Order: sequence, then C-alpha cells, then structure tokens
Amino acid sequence: MCTLCWVHILHVKQYAFPDQLNTGKTAAFLVPILHQLGGPQRKGFRAVVLSPTRELARQTHRECVRLAEGLGIRAFIISNVSKAREKFGPQSSQKFDVLVTTPNRLIYLLQEHDGLPLSLSKVEWLIVDESDRLFEAGVHGFRDQLAAVYQACTGPNIKRALFSATFAHEVQHWCKLNLDNVAMVSVGLRNTASEDVKQDLMYCGDESGKLLALRDIFRKGYEPPVLLFVQTKERAKELFKELIYDNIMVDAIHSDRTQLQRDNVVRAFRERKIWVLICTELMARGIDFKGVNLIINYDFPPSAISYIHRVGRTGRAHHQGHAITFWTMADKPYLRSVAHVIKSSGQDVPSWMLTLKKPKKNEKKRLSTQQPKRGHVSQGVLYEQFNKRKRKEMVMKSRKRKLMKSAKENGEEKEVNGDMDVAQEAVNKQMKKKKRNLNIVGNQ
Repeated sequence: MCTLCWVHILHVKQYAFPDQLNTGKTAAFLVPILHQLGGPQRKGFRAVVLSPTRELARQTHRECVRLAEGLGIRAFIISNVSKAREKFGPQSSQKFDVLVTTPNRLIYLLQEHDGLPLSLSKVEWLIVDESDRLFEAGVHGFRDQLAAVYQACTGPNIKRALFSATFAHEVQHWCKLNLDNVAMVSVGLRNTASEDVKQDLMYCGDESGKLLALRDIFRKGYEPPVLLFVQTKERAKELFKELIYDNIMVDAIHSDRTQLQRDNVVRAFRERKIWVLICTELMARGIDFKGVNLIINYDFPPSAISYIHRVGRTGRAHHQGHAITFWTMADKPYLRSVAHVIKSSGQDVPSWMLTLKKPKKNEKKRLSTQQPKRGHVSQGVLYEQFNKRKRKEMVMKSRKRKLMKSAKENGEEKEVNGDMDVAQEAVNKQMKKKKRNLNIVGNQ
C-alpha cells in the first residue's frame, strides 16, 4: 500500500499541482488519508494532523481542502477554541472528518472544562507533521501534549505516521519503543539542504558587523521576497526598528504579535507588499512562501537541523534560491555541523571548518538548548535605553522641585527631601551602570 500511495503522490505532485506542492511532504500524508477515508461519514473526526505552529496548520488545512474537493470529505481547523468545544463536541452533528490543529489547542478540547471533552475514539489516522520539532523536550517542545493526544486516540484500527523534512534519532528511537510494525521511508539523502540553494557563510566580527553586512547586501541590490532569521523576538523587534527607516518594506513576525497580526503579515508577505520579513524559528518549519529568493540567517542557527529548515524556505519546486548565514566567533561551536551540511549539498566550504573539533555528546546537547547571549542588535538600542533613563531622571528632578516647594510652604521639607533622595539615589545607580555598559560596548 505504501509503495502505491507514494507513486500516486509523485503523479499528483508532477501533474496536478506543480506550483502549490514543492517537496511533496504534505501530499505524502494527505493523499493516502483522503483515499482511505473514502468519503464523508457522521462518525466525527477520523483523521487528525498535528502541526507545530498555527501558520503551518492553516497551510496544511488549505491544501487538504483543495485535495478533498469533490470527495465530500470535510476538513476543519480550530480557529476559536471556546467555540470549537460546542462545534465538535459529542452532542454535535459529527459532520466532520479531518482535523488539522496544533497540539495545545487540541489538548484544551480533550480536557473537561464546561462541557464534555472531544472524543477521538473514531480516529483512523494520527499524523504528526514536523515530528522532530514536536518531539523536542523543554519549553518549546510538545512531548507531553503528544503523549496525551496519543492516549486519546483509542480507535482499534488507528494508524500513526510521523513526517519531517529532517531526520532525528530521538524520534526514530521513540517509534521503535512505542509503535508496532514500524516502516521507515526516506526520500533523498538525510539531513541535507537543497542543491537548488546557493549557500554562503559570511564572517561579520561582531553584532555591529552583522548590521553593516546586512545593509551592504541591501545597498548592492536584492530581489524580494527575503526571509531574515533572528534568534529571539526581542532581537526581531530591535532589527525591525533599525531597518524601518532604510527605505525597505519590512515587517516582523514573532510570538508577541496577535494571531490576527501574524495572519496579516503572512498575507502581505505572500502578496509582495512586504519585501523583507524578520522572523524567529517560528517560520522555519514547513511554511511555503512561493518564490522566496533570499534567506539571511542574521543569527546563526542553533543546529544543523534548524539550518536545513531555514534554508528550505527557498529553493522550492526547483526555484533557484540563495542563503547567506552570518557568523561571529561566538558561533564557532556550531560552525562545523552547518559546514558539513553545506558540503553535503555539493557546495564548497573552507576546509578548516570541516576539521573543527567535534563537540562531545553532552556539549552537543547543551549547545542545542543554550544559544549564545548576543546582546542588542546595535548600540543604538543601548543609547535609546540610556536616553530613556535620562528622561526619567529629569522627571524625578522636576517632581522633587515641585514637592520641595510644596513641602517648604507646609513645613515638611526635611521629610520629603529624605524620601526623594532615596529614589534619586536608586536612579543614579542605574544611570552609572548603564554608562559603564555603554563604555564596555564602545571599547569592544
């Protein structure tokens, strides 16, 4: 069955949707699901697809609706959690077949709150998309949520499948322990970047060097759209403030923005109203932006897997792309693994990068979870904070003068003076600390 399904998928990829489908991974699980479900039934959800982000879930749902056109199979996505319990609960009409969602939203519906929890007893297919991302432990992982979903799918004939563009040994080990009759299919070489992407490593010295290199790339000319990856949402905000006045149509997407804002940004980027999109790891997984010409890793990716996914946003459907990765000495421990990925995709890298000392197992695990402390994108952020403190100090002095004038008239000058001196002393300490930090940065 698997071989026949895969042949069918290749046929669909080549002839039916040459523009929409790129690597074919989404179709690799949607086509067999739709074929096996046959048609609509009033049994509730018979297939569940889990995605790590809402943006990827929306994209998968959109492709599912397209592929299911004419079959009568009804695919849904959880947009409003509060209304979903009533819409999909046991007392509903059960006129739904496929659910595409993120783990957290599904877990909420599986828990007992105001009504009966969602039932997954009729689920025949459980698909985990971007499985190596969902199986990550820690703050950003979904291991606990996946375990709850796994236990909630109690159907006797359920089939489970895990898909990812990269190979993770932890996922393979989990599958061998928890799944029966496991079959593993690999298409192409494991953990390699696309050969259709030209990949460059650019040494920038320090954080200020990154900003200069970025502006130099834009000054020489570039063809939008461009994806710009940074390490944290704070750095995304700072870089946005730096580029917003550079005559560039730029915006940023990160977890601090509302879902409506994120949807609007993605839509504007697809419509080429935004030329440069600053994003975090949030947008590195599975999102298909048609015709992305340039990827810039402003902050070095924390692992080779992360690098592959970031670079994979371009060079799709045989479209030629370009990826530039900035690095500093703080990124040297991560350099070897990325250099080997570039080498395996048939491109040249300096030989000394390939011979760097390989980190030990514990060190490698630490590096994957603890990224370098990069500080601020530019000194302008520090000066902005310094000016903010300066303004606060001036406000404090103004308030003190007004209070002292009022207290002098009422004979309470000594008491007020003591309270204000304590507050002023705290402000002065903060100001001295900021000045010291500015001097240190300026001397580097």
